[in-house]
Amino acid sequence: MSDWNMLTLVGEDRPGIVAAVTRALFDAGCHLGEASMIRLGGNFTIMLMVRDARPAIGLEEALAPVAADLGLRCHIDPVSGGPHRHLVPNIQVRVVGADRAGIVAEVTEALAATGFNILELESDVCGDPDQPVYIMHIQGCSTEPIEDLTEALAGLRQRGISVEISPVETLIG
Repeated sequence: MSDWNMLTLVGEDRPGIVAAVTRALFDAGCHLGEASMIRLGGNFTIMLMVRDARPAIGLEEALAPVAADLGLRCHIDPVSGGPHRHLVPNIQVRVVGADRAGIVAEVTEALAATGFNILELESDVCGDPDQPVYIMHIQGCSTEPIEDLTEALAGLRQRGISVEISPVETLIG
């Protein structure tokens, strides 16, 4: 059994959230692992691997005062594994098109059919509210050549969605 938990916190964005949460975790004797923290639609979301000898209930109790003070909702799940189990992305995909329902499902289904493993997906909606534009950036791992991925996404291009696929340049040295 792993002593790692996946901590998820969500609340209205404001300064000091990261400082208050990480201070509470440090004061509780927790060790932090990998993290993803981002502002989405005026809300701030933290996903953070936390190692603590206490059960998830003890971790939640340690965070309760800061969560209440900042209006954060907290969710904790025990997870197997731990940090330093990275996959290095080798392909990036950029999608731009008129915002409409189903665009994420269509792109990710086409990629999944090739065995593409999504490691990170970020998206945004911009442009005029009457004609919004959807932009999505995906990084992942694929053993298939770019030509096969391009072919798998060709149907999207025919429906007016711009798709760019390129290798991720990694500098190792």
